[in-house]
Amino acid sequence: MKAITRAVSSAMHHCELTHMDRQALDLDRARQQHEAYNQALRKLGVEVIELPEQAELADSVFVEDTALVFDEVAVITHPGAVSRRPETASIAEALEPYRPLRHIEPPAILDGGDVLTIGKNVYVGLSSRSNRDAVEQLKTHLQPFGYRVHGLAMGQCLHLKTAVTALDDQSVLLNPDWVDPALFEGYAIVETHPDEPFGANVVRVGRHLLYGAAYPNTQASIAALGHDVHTVDMSELAKAEGAVTCCSLLFN
Repeated sequence: MKAITRAVSSAMHHCELTHMDRQALDLDRARQQHEAYNQALRKLGVEVIELPEQAELADSVFVEDTALVFDEVAVITHPGAVSRRPETASIAEALEPYRPLRHIEPPAILDGGDVLTIGKNVYVGLSSRSNRDAVEQLKTHLQPFGYRVHGLAMGQCLHLKTAVTALDDQSVLLNPDWVDPALFEGYAIVETHPDEPFGANVVRVGRHLLYGAAYPNTQASIAALGHDVHTVDMSELAKAEGAVTCCSLLFN
Protein backbone atom coordinates (compact mmCIF):
# COMPACT_ATOMS: atom_id res chain seq x y z
CA MET A 1 0.00 0.00 0.00
CA LYS A 2 1.14 3.54 -0.79
CA ALA A 3 0.19 6.92 0.69
CA ILE A 4 0.68 10.36 -0.78
CA THR A 5 1.14 13.02 1.88
CA ARG A 6 2.33 16.62 1.77
CA ALA A 7 4.38 18.68 4.20
CA VAL A 8 2.59 21.30 6.30
CA SER A 9 2.42 24.74 4.66
CA SER A 10 4.07 27.74 6.31
CA ALA A 11 0.80 29.58 5.61
CA MET A 12 -1.36 27.07 7.49
CA HIS A 13 -2.56 29.72 9.95
CA HIS A 14 -4.49 31.20 6.99
CA CYS A 15 -6.39 27.92 6.44
CA GLU A 16 -10.03 27.79 5.39
CA LEU A 17 -12.46 27.40 8.32
CA THR A 18 -16.15 26.63 7.96
CA HIS A 19 -17.50 25.28 11.24
CA MET A 20 -14.78 26.27 13.72
CA ASP A 21 -13.47 29.52 15.16
CA ARG A 22 -9.88 30.40 14.31
CA GLN A 23 -7.38 29.47 17.01
CA ALA A 24 -3.67 30.16 17.40
CA LEU A 25 -1.83 27.42 15.54
CA ASP A 26 1.64 26.18 16.52
CA LEU A 27 3.27 25.46 13.17
CA ASP A 28 6.20 23.53 14.63
CA ARG A 29 3.86 21.30 16.60
CA ALA A 30 1.66 20.75 13.55
CA ARG A 31 4.73 19.62 11.61
CA GLN A 32 5.77 17.28 14.42
CA GLN A 33 2.30 15.74 14.48
CA HIS A 34 2.33 15.36 10.70
CA GLU A 35 5.69 13.61 10.81
CA ALA A 36 4.39 11.28 13.53
CA TYR A 37 1.41 10.56 11.26
CA ASN A 38 3.75 9.66 8.39
CA GLN A 39 5.76 7.43 10.72
CA ALA A 40 2.60 5.70 11.95
CA LEU A 41 1.70 4.87 8.35
CA ARG A 42 5.20 3.52 7.73
CA LYS A 43 4.99 1.32 10.84
CA LEU A 44 1.82 -0.17 9.39
CA GLY A 45 3.69 -1.13 6.23
CA VAL A 46 2.70 1.81 4.02
CA GLU A 47 5.13 3.33 1.53
CA VAL A 48 4.79 7.08 2.16
CA ILE A 49 5.35 9.41 -0.78
CA GLU A 50 5.75 12.79 0.89
CA LEU A 51 5.38 15.76 -1.45
CA PRO A 52 7.18 19.02 -0.65
CA GLU A 53 5.55 21.94 1.10
CA GLN A 54 3.43 24.34 -0.94
CA ALA A 55 4.15 27.39 1.16
CA GLU A 56 1.56 29.58 -0.56
CA LEU A 57 -1.31 27.07 -0.17
CA ALA A 58 -2.48 27.08 3.44
CA ASP A 59 -4.54 23.86 3.38
CA SER A 60 -2.32 21.80 1.10
CA VAL A 61 -1.37 19.30 3.83
CA PHE A 62 -4.94 17.98 3.52
CA VAL A 63 -4.31 16.04 0.32
CA GLU A 64 -7.43 13.88 0.71
CA ASP A 65 -9.60 16.67 -0.69
CA THR A 66 -7.77 16.86 -4.01
CA ALA A 67 -8.33 13.36 -5.42
CA LEU A 68 -10.17 10.05 -5.12
CA VAL A 69 -8.08 6.96 -5.80
CA PHE A 70 -9.81 3.74 -6.84
CA ASP A 71 -8.23 0.49 -7.99
CA GLU A 72 -9.01 1.32 -11.63
CA VAL A 73 -8.76 5.11 -11.86
CA ALA A 74 -8.02 8.32 -9.95
CA VAL A 75 -10.46 11.23 -10.03
CA ILE A 76 -8.97 14.70 -9.54
CA THR A 77 -11.47 16.87 -7.68
CA HIS A 78 -12.59 20.48 -8.10
CA PRO A 79 -12.49 21.67 -4.47
CA GLY A 80 -15.34 23.71 -3.07
CA ALA A 81 -13.03 26.38 -1.62
CA VAL A 82 -11.55 28.48 -4.42
CA SER A 83 -8.29 28.88 -2.48
CA ARG A 84 -7.74 25.11 -2.62
CA ARG A 85 -8.12 24.57 -6.36
CA PRO A 86 -4.42 25.20 -7.15
CA GLU A 87 -3.56 22.16 -4.99
CA THR A 88 -4.86 19.66 -7.53
CA ALA A 89 -2.26 20.06 -10.31
CA SER A 90 0.65 18.65 -8.30
CA ILE A 91 -1.52 15.82 -6.94
CA ALA A 92 -2.51 14.86 -10.47
CA GLU A 93 1.17 14.81 -11.41
CA ALA A 94 1.96 12.58 -8.41
CA LEU A 95 -0.86 10.13 -9.23
CA GLU A 96 -0.33 9.94 -12.98
CA PRO A 97 2.30 7.16 -12.78
CA TYR A 98 -0.12 4.96 -10.84
CA ARG A 99 -3.61 5.49 -12.31
CA PRO A 100 -5.47 6.79 -15.37
CA LEU A 101 -6.83 10.20 -14.43
CA ARG A 102 -10.33 11.64 -14.64
CA HIS A 103 -11.35 15.16 -13.61
CA ILE A 104 -14.33 16.80 -11.92
CA GLU A 105 -15.23 19.89 -13.93
CA PRO A 106 -17.26 23.03 -13.10
CA PRO A 107 -20.04 23.65 -12.21
CA ALA A 108 -19.36 20.61 -10.05
CA ILE A 109 -17.48 21.08 -6.79
CA LEU A 110 -16.08 18.17 -4.83
CA ASP A 111 -13.81 17.68 -1.81
CA GLY A 112 -12.41 14.22 -1.27
CA GLY A 113 -13.33 14.51 2.40
CA ASP A 114 -16.96 14.26 1.33
CA VAL A 115 -16.46 10.88 -0.36
CA LEU A 116 -16.63 7.59 1.54
CA THR A 117 -16.00 4.41 -0.43
CA ILE A 118 -17.03 1.05 1.02
CA GLY A 119 -16.52 -1.76 -1.45
CA LYS A 120 -18.33 -0.74 -4.62
CA ASN A 121 -20.52 1.86 -2.86
CA VAL A 122 -19.38 5.48 -3.09
CA TYR A 123 -21.16 7.89 -0.76
CA VAL A 124 -20.89 11.64 -1.43
CA GLY A 125 -21.88 14.13 1.26
CA LEU A 126 -23.78 17.11 -0.14
CA SER A 127 -22.03 19.84 1.81
CA SER A 128 -20.83 23.40 1.30
CA ARG A 129 -17.83 21.85 -0.51
CA SER A 130 -19.52 19.21 -2.73
CA ASN A 131 -22.67 19.32 -4.88
CA ARG A 132 -25.02 17.14 -6.94
CA ASP A 133 -23.23 17.98 -10.18
CA ALA A 134 -20.19 16.21 -8.72
CA VAL A 135 -22.32 13.17 -7.90
CA GLU A 136 -23.45 12.95 -11.52
CA GLN A 137 -19.92 13.34 -12.86
CA LEU A 138 -18.65 10.68 -10.48
CA LYS A 139 -21.35 8.32 -11.70
CA THR A 140 -20.14 8.84 -15.26
CA HIS A 141 -16.51 8.22 -14.31
CA LEU A 142 -17.12 5.19 -12.07
CA GLN A 143 -20.09 3.27 -13.47
CA PRO A 144 -17.90 1.49 -16.07
CA PHE A 145 -16.08 -0.13 -13.14
CA GLY A 146 -19.23 -1.21 -11.31
CA TYR A 147 -19.34 1.45 -8.60
CA ARG A 148 -22.64 2.79 -7.26
CA VAL A 149 -22.55 6.50 -6.36
CA HIS A 150 -24.97 7.89 -3.76
CA GLY A 151 -25.47 11.55 -2.81
CA LEU A 152 -26.22 11.96 0.92
CA ALA A 153 -27.73 14.78 2.96
CA MET A 154 -25.69 15.63 6.04
CA GLY A 155 -25.68 17.88 9.09
CA GLN A 156 -23.57 20.78 10.28
CA CYS A 157 -20.04 19.49 9.82
CA LEU A 158 -17.39 20.20 7.23
CA HIS A 159 -17.26 16.89 5.34
CA LEU A 160 -19.07 13.58 5.20
CA LYS A 161 -16.03 11.85 6.68
CA THR A 162 -16.21 14.20 9.65
CA ALA A 163 -19.47 12.39 10.42
CA VAL A 164 -18.90 8.82 9.22
CA THR A 165 -16.09 6.52 8.08
CA ALA A 166 -15.79 2.77 7.55
CA LEU A 167 -14.28 0.43 10.13
CA ASP A 168 -14.40 -2.41 7.59
CA ASP A 169 -16.62 -3.39 4.66
CA GLN A 170 -19.47 -4.32 7.01
CA SER A 171 -19.46 -1.55 9.65
CA VAL A 172 -19.26 2.22 9.97
CA LEU A 173 -18.26 4.62 12.73
CA LEU A 174 -20.85 7.39 12.82
CA ASN A 175 -21.96 10.54 14.65
CA PRO A 176 -25.78 10.34 14.50
CA ASP A 177 -26.11 14.11 15.07
CA TRP A 178 -24.35 14.83 11.77
CA VAL A 179 -25.50 12.03 9.48
CA ASP A 180 -28.65 9.92 9.59
CA PRO A 181 -27.80 6.30 10.49
CA ALA A 182 -30.68 5.18 8.24
CA LEU A 183 -28.55 6.20 5.24
CA PHE A 184 -26.23 3.31 6.12
CA GLU A 185 -28.88 0.63 6.47
CA GLY A 186 -27.28 -2.77 6.05
CA TYR A 187 -24.07 -1.83 7.84
CA ALA A 188 -23.34 -2.41 11.51
CA ILE A 189 -23.22 1.05 13.10
CA VAL A 190 -20.86 2.07 15.88
CA GLU A 191 -21.78 5.51 17.25
CA THR A 192 -19.29 8.01 18.56
CA HIS A 193 -19.31 8.74 22.28
CA PRO A 194 -21.61 11.74 23.01
CA ASP A 195 -18.64 13.71 24.41
CA GLU A 196 -16.56 13.06 21.25
CA PRO A 197 -18.52 14.42 18.27
CA PHE A 198 -15.42 14.58 16.05
CA GLY A 199 -14.53 10.95 16.77
CA ALA A 200 -16.08 9.43 13.63
CA ASN A 201 -12.98 9.87 11.47
CA VAL A 202 -10.75 6.80 11.07
CA VAL A 203 -8.34 5.57 8.39
CA ARG A 204 -8.33 1.95 7.29
CA VAL A 205 -4.81 0.69 6.62
CA GLY A 206 -5.28 -2.91 5.55
CA ARG A 207 -6.57 -4.69 8.66
CA HIS A 208 -5.46 -1.84 10.93
CA LEU A 209 -7.13 1.45 11.89
CA LEU A 210 -5.36 4.78 12.36
CA TYR A 211 -7.28 7.03 14.73
CA GLY A 212 -7.02 10.38 16.49
CA ALA A 213 -5.82 10.21 20.09
CA ALA A 214 -8.39 12.76 21.31
CA TYR A 215 -11.30 10.28 21.41
CA PRO A 216 -10.50 7.61 24.05
CA ASN A 217 -14.10 6.63 24.77
CA THR A 218 -14.95 5.99 21.14
CA GLN A 219 -11.59 4.28 20.69
CA ALA A 220 -12.47 1.87 23.50
CA SER A 221 -15.74 0.99 21.75
CA ILE A 222 -13.90 0.29 18.50
CA ALA A 223 -11.20 -1.79 20.17
CA ALA A 224 -13.82 -3.80 22.07
CA LEU A 225 -15.11 -5.03 18.71
CA GLY A 226 -11.71 -6.54 17.96
CA HIS A 227 -10.27 -3.82 15.71
CA ASP A 228 -6.54 -3.12 15.80
CA VAL A 229 -6.45 0.62 16.58
CA HIS A 230 -3.31 2.79 16.38
CA THR A 231 -3.60 6.37 17.62
CA VAL A 232 -1.87 9.59 16.60
CA ASP A 233 -2.12 13.08 18.08
CA MET A 234 -3.83 15.35 15.54
CA SER A 235 -4.75 18.15 17.97
CA GLU A 236 -2.87 20.94 16.19
CA LEU A 237 -4.00 19.87 12.73
CA ALA A 238 -7.56 19.70 14.09
CA LYS A 239 -7.44 23.48 14.59
CA ALA A 240 -7.47 23.68 10.78
CA GLU A 241 -10.48 21.31 10.63
CA GLY A 242 -8.17 18.41 9.81
CA ALA A 243 -8.31 14.78 10.92
CA VAL A 244 -6.62 11.47 10.15
CA THR A 245 -8.25 10.84 6.77
CA CYS A 246 -7.44 14.35 5.55
CA CYS A 247 -3.68 13.97 5.50
CA SER A 248 -3.17 11.11 3.04
CA LEU A 249 -4.27 9.53 -0.21
CA LEU A 250 -4.04 5.76 0.33
CA PHE A 251 -4.04 3.26 -2.52
CA ASN A 252 -2.80 -0.20 -3.44
